[in-house]
Amino acid sequence: MVFSAAAASSSSSSMIPSRLLHSSAPLAFHSRHTTEKKISLAPPTSHCREFSLLPSISRMCFVSQRVKKESSNLRIFASATDISVEKSVEEVHLPKGDMWSVHKFGGTCVGSSERIKNVAEVIISDATERKLVVVSAMSKVTDMMYDLIHKAQSRDDSYLSALDAVFEKHKSTAHDLLDGDELTGFLSQLHHDINNLKAMLRAIYIAGHATESFSDFVAGHGELWSAQMLAAVVRQNGVDCTWMDTRDVIIVNPTSANQVDPDFMESERKLEKWFSQKPTKTIIATGFIASTPVNIPTTLKRDGSDFSAAIMGSLVKAGQVTIWTDVDGVYSADPRKVSEAVILKKLSYQEAWEMSYFGANVLHPRTIIPVMRYDIPIVIRNIFNPSAPGTMICRSSVSENEDGQKEDSPVKGFATIDNLALVNVEGTGMAGVPGTANAIFGAVKDVGANVIMISQASSEHSVCFAVPEKEVKAVAEALQSRFREALNAGRLSQVQIIPNCSILATVGQKMASTPGVSATLFNALAKANINVRAIAQGCSEYNITVVIKREDCIRALRAVHSRFYLSRTTIAMGIIGPGLIGATLLDQLRDQTAVLKEEFNIDLRVMGITGSKTMLLSDMGIDLLRWQELLKEKGEVADLEKFTYHVRGNHFIPNTVLVDCTADSNIASCYHDWLRKGIHVITPNKKANSGPLDQYSKLRSLQRKSYTHYFYEATVGAGLPIISTLRGLLETGDKILRIEGIFSGTLSYLFNNFVGTQTFSEVVSEAKAAGYTEPDPRDDLSGTDVARKVIILARESGLKLELADLPIQSLVPEPLRACASVGEFMENLPQFDQDLAKERQQAEDAGEVLRYVGVVDAVNKKGIVELRRYEKDHPFAQLSGSDNIIAFTTTRYKEQPLIVRGPGAGAQVTAGGIFSDILRLASYLGAPS
Repeated sequence: MVFSAAAASSSSSSMIPSRLLHSSAPLAFHSRHTTEKKISLAPPTSHCREFSLLPSISRMCFVSQRVKKESSNLRIFASATDISVEKSVEEVHLPKGDMWSVHKFGGTCVGSSERIKNVAEVIISDATERKLVVVSAMSKVTDMMYDLIHKAQSRDDSYLSALDAVFEKHKSTAHDLLDGDELTGFLSQLHHDINNLKAMLRAIYIAGHATESFSDFVAGHGELWSAQMLAAVVRQNGVDCTWMDTRDVIIVNPTSANQVDPDFMESERKLEKWFSQKPTKTIIATGFIASTPVNIPTTLKRDGSDFSAAIMGSLVKAGQVTIWTDVDGVYSADPRKVSEAVILKKLSYQEAWEMSYFGANVLHPRTIIPVMRYDIPIVIRNIFNPSAPGTMICRSSVSENEDGQKEDSPVKGFATIDNLALVNVEGTGMAGVPGTANAIFGAVKDVGANVIMISQASSEHSVCFAVPEKEVKAVAEALQSRFREALNAGRLSQVQIIPNCSILATVGQKMASTPGVSATLFNALAKANINVRAIAQGCSEYNITVVIKREDCIRALRAVHSRFYLSRTTIAMGIIGPGLIGATLLDQLRDQTAVLKEEFNIDLRVMGITGSKTMLLSDMGIDLLRWQELLKEKGEVADLEKFTYHVRGNHFIPNTVLVDCTADSNIASCYHDWLRKGIHVITPNKKANSGPLDQYSKLRSLQRKSYTHYFYEATVGAGLPIISTLRGLLETGDKILRIEGIFSGTLSYLFNNFVGTQTFSEVVSEAKAAGYTEPDPRDDLSGTDVARKVIILARESGLKLELADLPIQSLVPEPLRACASVGEFMENLPQFDQDLAKERQQAEDAGEVLRYVGVVDAVNKKGIVELRRYEKDHPFAQLSGSDNIIAFTTTRYKEQPLIVRGPGAGAQVTAGGIFSDILRLASYLGAPS
C-alpha cells in the first residue's frame, strides 16, 4: 500500500515527508503484503479545501505509525515517483575516472538569469569528456525557504506572500532564460511544486510546528529549480544534458553532531542505477540535498553544496572538482583584515583542513574527506574572473615551492577565531591524578560546549582550553559544580575565566620538522607588542595556535603575515612636521623606498603627514612624488589624536613609527603614551631627552621594558653617530670620563669664520643669510641648544642632571635678549662686537683659537657650556665650515680620545640621521642587516 501526499508526478521535486507535523518518518511507504492505494493531497484552491486536509493528515500520521509497528518488512521512501514494480531497463555501465570533471556553482554564481547564462557557458566550454555539475539554489533562495517555514509555524499570514515572491523570482528568471517547450515544462513543474508547498505550509500554519525532515524537504526546492533551469539552458545551447535530484543518489546517515556521514557504497549503487536509466555526458545535479537510508529527505547542512560536489566527485572518481565562487581563490589571510593577503596557488588537503577549521574562507573540513580517498584535486575559482587560476587543493609534495613566498618560508596561511574565552583549571592536586582531564572535559561535554583548543603544561599543574564566549558561563558553572569538593579542599586552586580572547592559527605543511618557525612567529608577535596567553601545537606540526587578547587580534594577524609573507619588515610611518627637515626626509624616502623594498626587503609606507594646521592621511600609503600637492588638495584640519590612531590602527601594517621632525615640547610630551601603545618613536627633537629628569627616566624605563623602540640619534649630532658611539662604549664595558665637543654647526661656522678683521656681527649676518642659523640667531647664540645636547649625553652616560644645573655662557649680549624683533637684534648687535674682538685678539696672541663647546665631566658629575680657547694644533682648531666634533675620553681612550667629526647641521644631514634611525628600527624588527 502506498500513501502519497501529492498527485503522481514524474519529478522527484514532489517528494513529501509523511509525518509533516509531529514526526520525521516519511509520508509515503510500501508494504509487500498490501495492495496499492493512493491518497492525493492535491493543492487547495480555497481556505475551505485547505481545512479539509486536516483529517486526512491526521489519518496518515496514525496509519503510518500503525503500519510501522505491524510490518518489519516495511520499506520507506520519499518520492512519489517510486513505484512498487520497478521497470526492467537495459543495464548501462557508469564510466569512472579522469574523463569526468565536477563543477560546483554556489548561489552567487546562479544568482540571476545573466549569471546562469555565464555558468552555462563555462559548462559548455569545458572540453572534458563528461561533466557533472552541482548547483546551489539561487542567491538568498534557501534563506527565503527557511523563512517560509518560520513564518508558517509562527502563524504569520505573510508566508503566502513570501511564497509568491519565491515563485515570481523563479518565474521571471525562467522567462529570461528559456523559451518554447523548455519554458513550458519548467513553469508547469514550478506551478506544481509551489501549489504543493502552499498546501504543506498551510498544514504547518495550523499545527504551529515543523519537523526537521519537513524543513529540509522544503528548503531543498531552491536547488531543484536552479538545477532544472540550468539544465534547460545547457540543452538550449545544443548540449545533451540531464538534471539529477541528488536525493535519489546521495545517501547519508545523520550523526549526533547535527552533521551527516555519506554512505558511499549505497550512494554508488544508487548512482549506478540512476545512470543506467539516464545515461548522459552532462549531468546537472542538485547540491545541498540528500536522503537518509530510509529515503527521508535531508540536507548536508553547512556548506552542503560543496560537500555534494566532493561526494559526487568521489563517486565518479573525477579528475578534478572545481568549486566556483566569487573570490579568486584561497587567501593567505582574511583580506578584510590584511589587505596584502595573497592568493595561494596550492594548498595540501591538510593545510586546507586546518585553515578552514579556524575560520578561513576555504572549505568545510568534511568537504575534503571524500576527495582525499582518491587524491582528487579541488580547485577554488572565481566565476566572475575565470582567467584567474585559483587555488588547487591536493596532496602536494613538501618539496614544492610556490605562491611567491620566500623560498625558506614554511607557512601557507593564517586564520583567526574571535569571541572566545579561555578557561584555566589549575591546582597542585591535579598533577599525576588519573582521570582529571576526563572529568574536566566530561563536564564541558555535559553542557554541550565546543572546545576549540586545549593546552597543558607537562607539570600537569594546570589545563586551559578555549570555548566560545557565549558558552563560557555554563562551562564555568559546570566545572565549579563538578570540582566543588576539590576546590574547597585546596586540591584545585581555581577555575579561572579569561574573557575577550581570540585564536590565531598559523598553518603550513612545511612547518613540520622545520626549525625556527615558532621562533619567527613569536618574535613577530613580540615585536608587535602582542602578549600570548596560551599556545598549542599538535605533533603533526601543521598548525601552531596561540590565544591572544581580542583587541590585539588584527594587529597580531598583520604582524605574522607581514613577517612571513610581505617584505621581511613592513613599517607604517607618520611624519610630524613637514618643515625643512621633515620635507627633506620625505624626499629622501621618496628616492630610496623602492630600492629598500626590492634589495633589502624593507617596505616603508608613509600613512600620514601632519603639520600644525593641516594633515594628510592615507589607507595604503601616500604618493611621495605628490605629497605636497596632496597635502594642499586633500589635507584636513590637523588633529594629532586622530592622526596617531590612523597611522597605528586604520591600515593593515603591524609595525608603526611616528617620526617627530619638530622642536615642539607638546609633541615630545606624547612620546610616553605612544611607546606604551606599541608605537615606535624616532626624532631629532631634543625636548623629551633634555626635559624634566623624571619624565625622561619614565620614558627610558618604558622603552627598556618593551619591544617598542625610541631612537634619537639626530638629537645630538644630526647625521653623526654620536649616541650610537656612546652606547657602544658603555655596552662593551668602557667607562666615560669626559665628553667634550663642538655640538652646534651654526656656532662652529661662526667661530671658524671669525678670523682676521671681520666683526662677529658681520659673521652672524653672513651665516643667517646662508641659512646656517635659526630664523632668530639668538636661538643659536644663547647656547641653550648646545646645553640640551650636553644634558642628553650626560644622561646617556648615567648622570642625573637637569638643564638648570648647567652653567651656560650666552653669546647674546644682555641688553639685546629682550629685543622685540630679529631685525632690532641684528641692528644693535654691532654695538657689542668689541668684547668678542678683544677675546679673539687675546687668543691669537697666545697662538689659540676660540671655540664654543659643551662638556660632560663624568668624573665630577657636571656639565658646562662655554666659549673656550684651544691651541691651533688641537683637533677642535682644525675644523672648517659647519662641522661638528666630539671627543670621548674613556678608560680605554684616555691618552688619545675617540673623536667623531663631520657635518653636524643642515637639513640633508639631519634628515639622513633620522633616515638612518628608521633603517635601524627596520633592522631591529627583522630586516636583514
